[in-house]
Amino acid sequence: MPQSAPRPPRRLDPLDRALPFHSSEEAWFWTMAALTARRDGARVAAGRGEVLRPCEPDDVILVLDRLYRQRRIELAHVRVMRVWGERHSVPDPRFPPERGDAKLWKEAMQRLDWPLRIKGIVSGDGLFPRPEEACPIVPLRP
Repeated sequence: MPQSAPRPPRRLDPLDRALPFHSSEEAWFWTMAALTARRDGARVAAGRGEVLRPCEPDDVILVLDRLYRQRRIELAHVRVMRVWGERHSVPDPRFPPERGDAKLWKEAMQRLDWPLRIKGIVSGDGLFPRPEEACPIVPLRP
């Protein structure tokens, strides 16, 4: 019986090499940076950044839009996400004028987290610091 020709090696799908975001915050800041660049005239295209991501900025916006239509996120959440996303910083709950925004920001990021995980956009441990950024644990008793 003749042998079939050897199969060519499987080419990796670009998404196999894509690096998911660590948290919904990181995904949101990346999305806002891309949208700001697009607004300023840059051409945002898949696979052209320094790091290959598992989505495009519009994918994160579509998830946000779905949450808004399901009434899981309100317009106040979206406003806070836009303002602080453009600043590329998180509101500080210790600073009284930012306390309300910090509450809305945290709620929005928590509600955005699960749908982004389902889509494979986020794979880290969420809003908690990465292990290398965490404070060392000190035992209470020697």
